Amino acid sequence: MSVLNTAQRNAVQELLRVSPVADELGRRFGAAGHELHLVGGSVRDALLGRLGDDLDFCTDARPEQTLAVVKGWADAIWETGREFGTIGVQKDGLRLEITTYRAEAYDGVTRNPVVEYGDNLLDDLRRRDFTINAMAVSLPGHVFTDPYGGLEDLAAGLIRTPSRPEESFGDDPLRMLRAARFAAKLRFTVDPPVLAAMRAMAADLDRITAERIRDEFTKLLCGQDPVGGLRLLVDTGLADRFLPELSGLKLEIDEHAQHKDVYEHTLIVVSNAVRLEGDTGPDFTLRMAALMHDVGKPATKAVGRDGRVSFHHHEVVGARLTKQRMKAMRYPKDVTSAVVELVALHLRFYGYGRGEWTDSAVRRYVTDAGDLLPRLHKLTRSDCTTRNRRKAAALAADYDALEERIARIQAEEDLARVRPDLDGNAIMELLGVPPGPIVGQAWRHLKELRLDRGPLDRDEAEAELRRWAREHGHIS
Repeated sequence: MSVLNTAQRNAVQELLRVSPVADELGRRFGAAGHELHLVGGSVRDALLGRLGDDLDFCTDARPEQTLAVVKGWADAIWETGREFGTIGVQKDGLRLEITTYRAEAYDGVTRNPVVEYGDNLLDDLRRRDFTINAMAVSLPGHVFTDPYGGLEDLAAGLIRTPSRPEESFGDDPLRMLRAARFAAKLRFTVDPPVLAAMRAMAADLDRITAERIRDEFTKLLCGQDPVGGLRLLVDTGLADRFLPELSGLKLEIDEHAQHKDVYEHTLIVVSNAVRLEGDTGPDFTLRMAALMHDVGKPATKAVGRDGRVSFHHHEVVGARLTKQRMKAMRYPKDVTSAVVELVALHLRFYGYGRGEWTDSAVRRYVTDAGDLLPRLHKLTRSDCTTRNRRKAAALAADYDALEERIARIQAEEDLARVRPDLDGNAIMELLGVPPGPIVGQAWRHLKELRLDRGPLDRDEAEAELRRWAREHGHIS
Protein backbone atom coordinates (compact mmCIF):
# COMPACT_ATOMS: atom_id res chain seq x y z
CA MET A 1 0.00 0.00 0.00
CA SER A 2 2.99 2.28 0.55
CA VAL A 3 3.70 2.25 -3.20
CA LEU A 4 0.17 3.49 -3.90
CA ASN A 5 0.49 6.17 -1.26
CA THR A 6 3.74 7.35 -2.83
CA ALA A 7 2.06 7.51 -6.24
CA GLN A 8 -0.84 9.47 -4.79
CA ARG A 9 1.52 11.93 -3.12
CA ASN A 10 3.35 12.37 -6.41
CA ALA A 11 0.06 13.10 -8.12
CA VAL A 12 -0.96 15.71 -5.57
CA GLN A 13 2.37 17.51 -5.90
CA GLU A 14 2.27 17.45 -9.70
CA LEU A 15 -1.37 18.57 -9.85
CA LEU A 16 -0.69 21.45 -7.48
CA ARG A 17 1.95 22.66 -9.93
CA VAL A 18 -0.45 22.84 -12.88
CA SER A 19 -3.70 23.37 -10.99
CA PRO A 20 -3.87 27.18 -11.39
CA VAL A 21 -4.33 26.69 -15.13
CA ALA A 22 -6.09 23.31 -15.03
CA ASP A 23 -8.60 24.30 -12.34
CA GLU A 24 -9.32 27.62 -14.01
CA LEU A 25 -10.04 25.78 -17.25
CA GLY A 26 -12.24 23.31 -15.37
CA ARG A 27 -14.26 26.17 -13.87
CA ARG A 28 -14.78 27.68 -17.32
CA PHE A 29 -16.08 24.35 -18.66
CA GLY A 30 -18.30 23.93 -15.59
CA ALA A 31 -19.78 27.40 -16.05
CA ALA A 32 -20.64 26.43 -19.62
CA GLY A 33 -22.38 23.26 -18.38
CA HIS A 34 -19.64 20.78 -19.33
CA GLU A 35 -17.35 18.29 -17.59
CA LEU A 36 -13.55 18.44 -17.80
CA HIS A 37 -11.04 15.79 -16.69
CA LEU A 38 -7.28 15.48 -16.73
CA VAL A 39 -6.85 12.09 -18.35
CA GLY A 40 -4.65 9.37 -19.77
CA GLY A 41 -0.90 9.82 -19.90
CA SER A 42 -1.08 13.04 -17.90
CA VAL A 43 -2.63 11.25 -14.90
CA ARG A 44 -0.19 8.34 -15.28
CA ASP A 45 2.80 10.69 -15.37
CA ALA A 46 1.47 12.72 -12.43
CA LEU A 47 1.26 9.52 -10.38
CA LEU A 48 4.84 8.69 -11.40
CA GLY A 49 5.98 12.18 -10.39
CA ARG A 50 7.04 13.13 -13.92
CA LEU A 51 4.21 15.25 -15.31
CA GLY A 52 5.47 17.51 -18.07
CA ASP A 53 4.05 20.69 -19.58
CA ASP A 54 1.86 18.87 -22.12
CA LEU A 55 -1.51 18.06 -20.53
CA ASP A 56 -4.35 15.90 -21.88
CA PHE A 57 -7.99 16.56 -21.03
CA CYS A 58 -11.29 15.00 -22.02
CA THR A 59 -14.76 16.57 -21.95
CA ASP A 60 -18.35 16.02 -23.00
CA ALA A 61 -18.17 19.31 -24.94
CA ARG A 62 -17.99 19.07 -28.72
CA PRO A 63 -15.04 20.79 -30.45
CA GLU A 64 -17.06 23.88 -31.35
CA GLN A 65 -18.21 24.17 -27.72
CA THR A 66 -14.63 23.77 -26.51
CA LEU A 67 -13.57 26.58 -28.82
CA ALA A 68 -16.23 28.82 -27.35
CA VAL A 69 -14.93 28.08 -23.82
CA VAL A 70 -11.25 28.78 -24.52
CA LYS A 71 -11.53 31.78 -26.85
CA GLY A 72 -10.47 34.92 -25.05
CA TRP A 73 -8.74 32.87 -22.34
CA ALA A 74 -6.05 30.90 -24.18
CA ASP A 75 -2.78 32.47 -25.26
CA ALA A 76 -3.01 30.48 -28.50
CA ILE A 77 -5.40 27.99 -30.08
CA TRP A 78 -4.87 25.42 -32.86
CA GLU A 79 -7.44 23.24 -34.55
CA THR A 80 -5.27 20.75 -36.46
CA GLY A 81 -6.83 17.83 -34.55
CA ARG A 82 -10.41 19.09 -34.76
CA GLU A 83 -11.56 16.28 -37.05
CA PHE A 84 -10.54 13.86 -34.29
CA GLY A 85 -12.31 15.93 -31.65
CA THR A 86 -9.17 17.64 -30.29
CA ILE A 87 -8.60 21.34 -29.74
CA GLY A 88 -5.12 22.51 -28.77
CA VAL A 89 -4.50 25.40 -26.37
CA GLN A 90 -1.44 27.26 -25.10
CA LYS A 91 -1.75 28.89 -21.68
CA ASP A 92 0.93 30.20 -19.31
CA GLY A 93 3.61 27.99 -20.81
CA LEU A 94 1.46 24.84 -20.73
CA ARG A 95 0.30 23.04 -23.86
CA LEU A 96 -3.21 21.62 -23.40
CA GLU A 97 -5.07 19.18 -25.63
CA ILE A 98 -8.80 18.96 -24.99
CA THR A 99 -10.59 16.03 -26.64
CA THR A 100 -14.29 15.24 -26.75
CA TYR A 101 -15.28 11.91 -25.15
CA ARG A 102 -14.68 9.24 -27.73
CA ALA A 103 -16.43 6.03 -28.65
CA GLU A 104 -14.47 5.47 -31.84
CA ALA A 105 -14.91 2.32 -33.88
CA TYR A 106 -12.83 0.43 -36.44
CA ASP A 107 -14.21 -1.65 -39.26
CA GLY A 108 -11.32 -4.11 -39.06
CA VAL A 109 -10.07 -3.18 -42.53
CA THR A 110 -9.17 0.50 -42.71
CA ARG A 111 -6.01 1.82 -41.11
CA ASN A 112 -7.49 4.75 -39.23
CA PRO A 113 -10.25 5.03 -36.65
CA VAL A 114 -13.71 6.28 -37.47
CA VAL A 115 -14.30 8.98 -34.90
CA GLU A 116 -17.53 8.74 -32.95
CA TYR A 117 -18.16 11.01 -30.00
CA GLY A 118 -19.20 9.54 -26.68
CA ASP A 119 -21.29 11.08 -23.93
CA ASN A 120 -19.69 9.80 -20.69
CA LEU A 121 -16.31 9.43 -19.04
CA LEU A 122 -16.46 5.69 -18.32
CA ASP A 123 -17.01 4.72 -21.94
CA ASP A 124 -14.18 7.04 -22.95
CA LEU A 125 -11.81 5.39 -20.46
CA ARG A 126 -12.83 1.90 -21.56
CA ARG A 127 -11.78 2.54 -25.13
CA ARG A 128 -8.27 3.58 -24.11
CA ASP A 129 -5.28 1.33 -24.74
CA PHE A 130 -4.09 0.34 -21.26
CA THR A 131 -5.39 0.57 -17.70
CA ILE A 132 -2.49 2.84 -16.71
CA ASN A 133 -3.78 5.29 -19.34
CA ALA A 134 -7.44 4.90 -18.34
CA MET A 135 -7.49 7.05 -15.20
CA ALA A 136 -8.96 10.54 -14.85
CA VAL A 137 -9.05 13.45 -12.40
CA SER A 138 -12.01 15.84 -12.53
CA LEU A 139 -11.41 19.59 -12.63
CA PRO A 140 -11.67 21.61 -10.55
CA GLY A 141 -12.96 19.04 -8.01
CA HIS A 142 -9.96 16.62 -8.29
CA VAL A 143 -12.15 13.50 -8.05
CA PHE A 144 -10.06 10.47 -9.06
CA THR A 145 -11.71 7.96 -11.43
CA ASP A 146 -10.05 4.57 -11.99
CA PRO A 147 -12.63 1.97 -13.10
CA TYR A 148 -10.09 -0.56 -14.44
CA GLY A 149 -7.45 -0.73 -11.71
CA GLY A 150 -4.87 1.44 -13.41
CA LEU A 151 -3.39 2.66 -10.14
CA GLU A 152 -2.72 -0.88 -8.92
CA ASP A 153 -1.24 -1.82 -12.31
CA LEU A 154 0.96 1.26 -12.15
CA ALA A 155 2.20 0.22 -8.72
CA ALA A 156 2.78 -3.36 -9.95
CA GLY A 157 4.52 -2.23 -13.16
CA LEU A 158 1.99 -4.06 -15.35
CA ILE A 159 0.73 -3.39 -18.90
CA ARG A 160 -2.91 -4.52 -19.10
CA THR A 161 -5.89 -3.52 -21.29
CA PRO A 162 -9.21 -2.17 -19.90
CA SER A 163 -11.22 -4.48 -22.16
CA ARG A 164 -10.25 -7.94 -23.44
CA PRO A 165 -6.89 -7.56 -25.23
CA GLU A 166 -8.32 -9.23 -28.34
CA GLU A 167 -11.06 -6.60 -28.44
CA SER A 168 -8.66 -3.75 -27.78
CA PHE A 169 -6.13 -4.86 -30.41
CA GLY A 170 -8.91 -5.61 -32.86
CA ASP A 171 -10.00 -1.99 -32.54
CA ASP A 172 -6.48 -0.68 -33.14
CA PRO A 173 -3.64 -3.15 -33.86
CA LEU A 174 -1.09 -0.43 -33.24
CA ARG A 175 -1.79 -0.92 -29.54
CA MET A 176 0.26 -4.11 -29.69
CA LEU A 177 3.29 -2.06 -30.64
CA ARG A 178 2.36 0.50 -27.98
CA ALA A 179 2.42 -2.26 -25.36
CA ALA A 180 6.04 -2.97 -26.23
CA ARG A 181 6.75 0.75 -26.32
CA PHE A 182 5.36 1.36 -22.83
CA ALA A 183 7.27 -1.65 -21.55
CA ALA A 184 10.44 -0.02 -22.92
CA LYS A 185 9.53 3.44 -21.64
CA LEU A 186 8.45 2.48 -18.13
CA ARG A 187 10.33 -0.83 -17.66
CA PHE A 188 6.97 -2.55 -17.07
CA THR A 189 5.93 -6.16 -17.62
CA VAL A 190 3.24 -7.06 -20.15
CA ASP A 191 0.32 -9.04 -18.67
CA PRO A 192 0.37 -12.67 -19.95
CA PRO A 193 -3.10 -12.49 -21.64
CA VAL A 194 -1.99 -9.31 -23.40
CA LEU A 195 1.23 -11.01 -24.49
CA ALA A 196 -0.73 -13.99 -25.83
CA ALA A 197 -2.99 -11.69 -27.84
CA MET A 198 0.03 -9.88 -29.28
CA ARG A 199 1.42 -13.19 -30.53
CA ALA A 200 -1.90 -14.36 -31.94
CA MET A 201 -2.76 -11.07 -33.66
CA ALA A 202 0.67 -9.87 -34.85
CA ALA A 203 -0.39 -10.07 -38.50
CA ASP A 204 -3.11 -7.48 -37.83
CA LEU A 205 -0.35 -4.88 -37.60
CA ASP A 206 -0.29 -5.00 -41.41
CA ARG A 207 -3.45 -2.85 -41.35
CA ILE A 208 -1.53 0.08 -39.86
CA THR A 209 0.22 2.74 -41.95
CA ALA A 210 4.01 2.77 -42.09
CA GLU A 211 4.05 6.27 -40.60
CA ARG A 212 2.13 5.29 -37.45
CA ILE A 213 4.34 2.21 -36.98
CA ARG A 214 7.45 4.33 -37.50
CA ASP A 215 6.39 6.83 -34.85
CA GLU A 216 5.66 4.14 -32.25
CA PHE A 217 8.87 2.27 -33.02
CA THR A 218 10.91 5.47 -32.71
CA LYS A 219 9.42 6.09 -29.26
CA LEU A 220 10.16 2.49 -28.28
CA LEU A 221 13.79 2.69 -29.37
CA CYS A 222 14.18 5.96 -27.46
CA GLY A 223 12.67 4.51 -24.27
CA GLN A 224 14.51 3.88 -21.01
CA ASP A 225 14.78 0.15 -21.78
CA PRO A 226 14.75 -0.26 -25.56
CA VAL A 227 16.20 -3.77 -25.33
CA GLY A 228 13.21 -4.98 -23.33
CA GLY A 229 10.88 -3.53 -25.95
CA LEU A 230 12.89 -5.01 -28.82
CA ARG A 231 12.77 -8.47 -27.25
CA LEU A 232 8.99 -8.18 -27.02
CA LEU A 233 8.79 -7.27 -30.71
CA VAL A 234 10.79 -10.35 -31.69
CA ASP A 235 9.20 -12.76 -29.21
CA THR A 236 5.65 -11.82 -30.26
CA GLY A 237 6.35 -11.82 -34.01
CA LEU A 238 5.55 -8.11 -34.32
CA ALA A 239 9.06 -7.35 -35.59
CA ASP A 240 8.49 -9.71 -38.53
CA ARG A 241 5.69 -7.41 -39.75
CA PHE A 242 7.80 -4.25 -40.16
CA LEU A 243 11.44 -4.96 -39.18
CA PRO A 244 12.18 -8.57 -40.15
CA GLU A 245 15.92 -7.89 -40.18
CA LEU A 246 15.84 -7.82 -36.39
CA SER A 247 14.44 -11.34 -36.07
CA GLY A 248 16.74 -12.40 -38.89
CA LEU A 249 19.75 -11.78 -36.66
CA LYS A 250 18.92 -14.99 -34.80
CA LEU A 251 21.43 -17.00 -36.82
CA GLU A 252 21.93 -20.65 -36.13
CA ILE A 253 25.21 -20.96 -34.23
CA ASP A 254 27.56 -23.59 -35.61
CA GLU A 255 28.44 -26.59 -33.47
CA HIS A 256 31.94 -25.24 -32.78
CA ALA A 257 30.57 -21.82 -31.71
CA GLN A 258 32.83 -20.08 -34.21
CA HIS A 259 30.71 -16.93 -34.10
CA LYS A 260 28.83 -15.18 -31.36
CA ASP A 261 25.03 -14.94 -31.21
CA VAL A 262 24.46 -11.96 -33.52
CA TYR A 263 21.01 -11.19 -32.09
CA GLU A 264 22.19 -11.08 -28.49
CA HIS A 265 25.33 -9.20 -29.54
CA THR A 266 23.17 -6.57 -31.24
CA LEU A 267 21.02 -6.04 -28.16
CA ILE A 268 24.16 -5.59 -26.06
CA VAL A 269 25.44 -3.03 -28.58
CA VAL A 270 22.17 -1.11 -28.27
CA SER A 271 22.49 -1.16 -24.47
CA ASN A 272 26.09 0.03 -24.72
CA ALA A 273 25.07 2.86 -27.04
CA VAL A 274 22.37 3.99 -24.61
CA ARG A 275 24.94 4.02 -21.82
CA LEU A 276 27.39 6.09 -23.88
CA GLU A 277 24.79 8.77 -24.66
CA GLY A 278 25.49 10.33 -21.29
CA ASP A 279 23.23 13.21 -20.32
CA THR A 280 22.40 14.23 -23.87
CA GLY A 281 19.14 12.27 -23.90
CA PRO A 282 17.96 9.60 -26.36
CA ASP A 283 19.84 9.70 -29.67
CA PHE A 284 17.66 7.85 -32.18
CA THR A 285 20.30 7.96 -34.92
CA LEU A 286 22.91 6.30 -32.72
CA ARG A 287 20.48 3.72 -31.33
CA MET A 288 19.16 2.82 -34.78
CA ALA A 289 22.68 2.43 -36.13
CA ALA A 290 23.52 0.17 -33.18
CA LEU A 291 20.41 -1.89 -33.92
CA MET A 292 21.12 -2.22 -37.64
CA HIS A 293 24.91 -2.40 -37.70
CA ASP A 294 25.04 -6.18 -38.23
CA VAL A 295 21.88 -6.76 -40.31
CA GLY A 296 24.11 -7.66 -43.26
CA LYS A 297 25.53 -10.72 -41.51
CA PRO A 298 22.81 -13.26 -42.37
CA ALA A 299 23.27 -12.59 -46.10
CA THR A 300 27.08 -12.72 -45.94
CA LYS A 301 27.64 -15.66 -43.61
CA ALA A 302 30.17 -18.14 -44.96
CA VAL A 303 31.92 -21.15 -43.42
CA GLY A 304 35.51 -21.77 -44.48
CA ARG A 305 37.29 -25.09 -44.87
CA ASP A 306 38.64 -24.71 -41.36
CA GLY A 307 35.10 -24.36 -40.04
CA ARG A 308 35.51 -20.70 -39.22
CA VAL A 309 32.57 -18.42 -39.91
CA SER A 310 33.03 -15.11 -41.73
CA PHE A 311 30.80 -12.22 -42.74
CA HIS A 312 32.86 -10.45 -45.39
CA HIS A 313 31.54 -7.02 -46.44
CA HIS A 314 28.54 -7.31 -44.15
CA GLU A 315 28.80 -3.58 -43.46
CA VAL A 316 28.19 -2.84 -47.16
CA VAL A 317 25.23 -5.19 -47.36
CA GLY A 318 23.96 -3.93 -44.01
CA ALA A 319 24.04 -0.31 -45.17
CA ARG A 320 21.98 -1.23 -48.23
CA LEU A 321 19.44 -3.19 -46.18
CA THR A 322 19.20 -0.37 -43.63
CA LYS A 323 18.46 2.15 -46.34
CA GLN A 324 15.74 -0.06 -47.81
CA ARG A 325 14.11 -0.71 -44.43
CA MET A 326 14.16 2.90 -43.25
CA LYS A 327 12.76 4.04 -46.58
CA ALA A 328 9.92 1.53 -46.23
CA MET A 329 9.25 2.87 -42.72
CA ARG A 330 9.10 6.43 -44.14
CA TYR A 331 11.97 7.89 -42.14
CA PRO A 332 13.21 11.29 -43.37
CA LYS A 333 16.05 11.13 -45.86
CA ASP A 334 18.54 12.94 -43.64
CA VAL A 335 17.93 10.58 -40.72
CA THR A 336 18.16 7.54 -43.00
CA SER A 337 21.37 8.83 -44.59
CA ALA A 338 23.02 9.32 -41.19
CA VAL A 339 22.12 5.83 -39.95
CA VAL A 340 23.20 4.20 -43.22
CA GLU A 341 26.55 5.98 -43.13
CA LEU A 342 27.21 4.84 -39.55
CA VAL A 343 26.39 1.23 -40.48
CA ALA A 344 28.74 1.46 -43.47
CA LEU A 345 31.58 2.88 -41.35
CA HIS A 346 31.23 0.80 -38.19
CA LEU A 347 33.98 -1.70 -39.14
CA ARG A 348 36.49 0.88 -40.36
CA PHE A 349 38.31 1.06 -37.01
CA TYR A 350 39.20 -2.64 -36.79
CA GLY A 351 42.78 -3.12 -37.89
CA TYR A 352 43.94 0.16 -36.39
CA GLY A 353 45.58 -1.69 -33.52
CA ARG A 354 47.81 -3.58 -35.97
CA GLY A 355 49.66 -0.34 -36.71
CA GLU A 356 48.52 -0.16 -40.33
CA TRP A 357 46.99 3.30 -40.20
CA THR A 358 48.91 6.24 -41.59
CA ASP A 359 47.99 9.85 -40.91
CA SER A 360 46.30 9.69 -44.31
CA ALA A 361 44.02 6.88 -43.10
CA VAL A 362 43.12 8.89 -40.00
CA ARG A 363 42.27 11.94 -42.12
CA ARG A 364 40.02 9.83 -44.32
CA TYR A 365 38.31 8.31 -41.29
CA VAL A 366 37.50 11.75 -39.96
CA THR A 367 36.54 13.18 -43.35
CA ASP A 368 34.30 10.25 -44.29
CA ALA A 369 32.50 10.41 -40.93
CA GLY A 370 32.09 14.20 -41.05
CA ASP A 371 29.53 15.41 -38.53
CA LEU A 372 28.83 11.79 -37.57
CA LEU A 373 32.28 11.31 -36.01
CA PRO A 374 31.12 11.66 -32.36
CA ARG A 375 28.39 9.08 -33.00
CA LEU A 376 30.84 6.81 -34.84
CA HIS A 377 33.13 6.91 -31.80
CA LYS A 378 30.24 5.76 -29.59
CA LEU A 379 29.02 3.12 -32.05
CA THR A 380 32.48 1.63 -32.45
CA ARG A 381 33.03 1.47 -28.70
CA SER A 382 29.54 -0.03 -28.24
CA ASP A 383 30.37 -2.76 -30.73
CA CYS A 384 33.06 -4.21 -28.45
CA THR A 385 31.10 -6.90 -26.60
CA THR A 386 33.80 -9.52 -26.12
CA ARG A 387 33.88 -11.25 -22.73
CA ASN A 388 37.64 -11.60 -23.04
CA ARG A 389 38.79 -8.85 -20.68
CA ARG A 390 42.26 -8.64 -22.18
CA LYS A 391 40.88 -8.28 -25.71
CA ALA A 392 38.28 -5.74 -24.57
CA ALA A 393 40.93 -3.67 -22.80
CA ALA A 394 43.17 -3.79 -25.89
CA LEU A 395 40.35 -2.60 -28.17
CA ALA A 396 39.46 0.21 -25.77
CA ALA A 397 43.10 1.27 -25.57
CA ASP A 398 43.39 1.20 -29.37
CA TYR A 399 40.36 3.42 -29.74
CA ASP A 400 41.64 5.77 -27.05
CA ALA A 401 44.84 6.05 -29.06
CA LEU A 402 42.89 6.70 -32.28
CA GLU A 403 40.84 9.46 -30.66
CA GLU A 404 44.03 11.04 -29.28
CA ARG A 405 45.62 10.86 -32.73
CA ILE A 406 42.54 12.40 -34.34
CA ALA A 407 42.61 15.22 -31.80
CA ARG A 408 46.28 15.89 -32.52
CA ILE A 409 45.84 15.98 -36.30
CA GLN A 410 42.65 18.05 -35.99
CA ALA A 411 44.51 20.60 -33.89
CA GLU A 412 47.26 20.79 -36.50
CA GLU A 413 45.18 20.72 -39.67
CA ASP A 414 41.51 21.58 -38.88
CA LEU A 415 40.20 18.29 -40.31
CA ALA A 416 36.61 19.50 -40.04
CA ARG A 417 37.27 21.64 -43.10
CA VAL A 418 39.58 19.60 -45.27
CA ARG A 419 39.81 21.32 -48.63
CA PRO A 420 42.37 21.22 -51.45
CA ASP A 421 45.24 23.65 -51.06
CA LEU A 422 44.07 25.44 -54.22
CA ASP A 423 40.49 26.49 -54.88
CA GLY A 424 38.62 26.40 -58.20
CA ASN A 425 39.62 29.92 -59.21
CA ALA A 426 43.31 29.20 -58.65
CA ILE A 427 43.02 25.95 -60.65
CA MET A 428 41.43 27.75 -63.62
CA GLU A 429 44.04 30.51 -63.52
CA LEU A 430 47.04 28.16 -63.34
CA LEU A 431 45.76 25.77 -66.02
CA GLY A 432 44.19 28.43 -68.19
CA VAL A 433 40.89 26.54 -68.44
CA PRO A 434 37.28 27.70 -68.11
CA PRO A 435 34.79 26.28 -65.58
CA GLY A 436 34.00 22.64 -66.39
CA PRO A 437 34.83 18.98 -65.73
CA ILE A 438 38.61 19.52 -65.77
CA VAL A 439 38.38 21.90 -62.81
CA GLY A 440 36.36 19.36 -60.82
CA GLN A 441 38.80 16.55 -61.63
CA ALA A 442 41.76 18.69 -60.62
CA TRP A 443 40.03 19.74 -57.38
CA ARG A 444 39.35 16.12 -56.42
CA HIS A 445 42.97 15.18 -57.18
CA LEU A 446 44.24 17.94 -54.91
CA LYS A 447 41.86 16.91 -52.16
CA GLU A 448 43.16 13.34 -52.34
CA LEU A 449 46.70 14.72 -51.98
CA ARG A 450 45.59 16.80 -49.02
CA LEU A 451 44.20 13.69 -47.33
CA ASP A 452 47.29 11.62 -48.13
CA ARG A 453 50.01 14.12 -47.27
CA GLY A 454 48.39 16.79 -45.14
CA PRO A 455 48.62 20.52 -45.96
CA LEU A 456 50.87 21.52 -48.87
CA ASP A 457 52.41 24.96 -49.24
CA ARG A 458 51.44 27.04 -52.28
CA ASP A 459 54.48 26.11 -54.38
CA GLU A 460 54.02 22.36 -53.70
CA ALA A 461 50.32 22.52 -54.54
CA GLU A 462 50.93 24.36 -57.81
CA ALA A 463 53.69 21.92 -58.79
CA GLU A 464 51.42 18.94 -58.09
CA LEU A 465 48.60 20.50 -60.09
CA ARG A 466 50.86 21.07 -63.12
CA ARG A 467 52.23 17.53 -62.86
CA TRP A 468 48.69 16.12 -62.80
CA ALA A 469 47.64 18.32 -65.73
CA ARG A 470 50.62 17.19 -67.85
CA GLU A 471 49.93 13.51 -67.12
CA HIS A 472 46.33 13.93 -68.25
CA GLY A 473 47.14 15.99 -71.34
CA HIS A 474 45.61 19.24 -70.13
CA ILE A 475 48.87 21.18 -70.55
CA SER A 476 52.03 20.47 -72.50
